[in-house]
Amino acid sequence: MAYTPIIGTLGYIMSEDGQQVLMIHRNARPDDLHLGKYNGLGGKLEAGEDVASGLKRELHEEAGIEVTGMTLRGTVSWPGFGKNGEDWLGFIFRIDHWTGTPFTANPEGSLEWVPLERLLQFALPLWEGDPYFIPLVFSDDPRQFHGVMPYRDGHPESWSYVLI
Repeated sequence: MAYTPIIGTLGYIMSEDGQQVLMIHRNARPDDLHLGKYNGLGGKLEAGEDVASGLKRELHEEAGIEVTGMTLRGTVSWPGFGKNGEDWLGFIFRIDHWTGTPFTANPEGSLEWVPLERLLQFALPLWEGDPYFIPLVFSDDPRQFHGVMPYRDGHPESWSYVLI
């Protein structure tokens, strides 16, 4: 069967000193599948949009910043992740260079600078699968990761990845 996922982007915006990450606390919409969780910023691609441009657009809309430098850290295929079991394919970036003053909130929730150490200790409410790939986003290993994390009933069933 053909794999036809929703394509999305996810960006982790670093503070100038590299010690904090700008995260969204999804706390604004009661019907939000992500309600209560912390996440990087990003979203769905629009028709005719490349992945890098899509992420830049999303970060401008969601955080009010202009990205001037980003690194693709990897991809994750999430079969069954969506609210109705839709498949997702996410391109995951680390954003080390940007300009502007980030918003403090947007229609999805509040934006918060979180110490990187706290994120890597998983001391925030995150998606259950995030601890599998988040360390790879912030790893000193320059290789990209490409993983698969099937979901069923809102929970990851497994995780596998390669580094290239």
